[in-house]
Amino acid sequence: MLSTIRSYLLPLINLYLLGLKTLLVQLCSRRFRLPVMPRQDGKVAIVTGGARGIGYEVVHHMARLGAHVIIGGRNEQEGLAAVRKICEEYKEAKVEFMKLDLASLQSVRQFVQRFREQDLPLNILVNNAGVMLVPEGRTEDGFEQHFGVNYLGHFLLTWLLLDTLKHSGTCGHFSRVVNVSSSAHRIGKIRLNDLNSSQCYSAHAAYCHSKLAQLLFSSHLHQQLQCGGFPVSSCAVDPGIVDTALYRHLWTPLGLAHRIVAHLLYRTPSEGASTVLYAALSRDLEGEYGGGFLANGHREMTTPPTFDPQLQLSLWETSLQLLGLQ
Repeated sequence: MLSTIRSYLLPLINLYLLGLKTLLVQLCSRRFRLPVMPRQDGKVAIVTGGARGIGYEVVHHMARLGAHVIIGGRNEQEGLAAVRKICEEYKEAKVEFMKLDLASLQSVRQFVQRFREQDLPLNILVNNAGVMLVPEGRTEDGFEQHFGVNYLGHFLLTWLLLDTLKHSGTCGHFSRVVNVSSSAHRIGKIRLNDLNSSQCYSAHAAYCHSKLAQLLFSSHLHQQLQCGGFPVSSCAVDPGIVDTALYRHLWTPLGLAHRIVAHLLYRTPSEGASTVLYAALSRDLEGEYGGGFLANGHREMTTPPTFDPQLQLSLWETSLQLLGLQ
């Protein structure tokens, strides 16, 4: 009993302490301002979770620069409303919504099939959608929700779109995969024998684990692409602590206080999108300069497990097995 309580409380305490530390650093740091980005005419981008929050701001900015942007999301009404809003503001905008539920591997495959039928290139893939601190539950395919949505759904999406990304990139204009992670990865752990957090569930721990998994995937993917000589780069981004709906499942006693603090102290979705857009569009990160982990517009060091090549490979191979991929 004591062990179970400890397994639940420690991740909760650690995550909120990390959040407080991160917020203090964020408040004391100079906020990154996105420089003028190059036009993206002729480029095609997919942004998961692009109907609201950080994702919407990413879609909005890319569309303004002339990119053809596809919002991948599970809420059709919300997605179509976002498309209308952007198109009303920019009459020439090329934005569309396509149904994508990352909690369903079938939905991911159907999304990719519909995209391929359009015979479009793919220059930018922003894996932005995610869940945080949701109650214990399983995806349609039986995976723990944080692991299944934040990590595994995006793993499959990226894998199925890799050929298109490779064919769309050129020596001077690499295609890019941007994985939106979190500072929470710093206290995450990868237990290959319990990726579904079945032994002792904690939503706080599961969220952190999924964010670390994203970084391991992003790093290993980048290395594989470099070794193969493909014109595609992969990086991970921490947008910071941003005032979005992602925090709606916070521990109940913190609910009201959090809403007040978030409004006053957190970054706005537009500010949170800045580093994501920088990673996706900046010429400074072209070719061999791509990859890595970015926060507040700069590269940052991450925790030692992120650089563990054996852990990267083991998670990669386990993920392929779970998804039935060769």
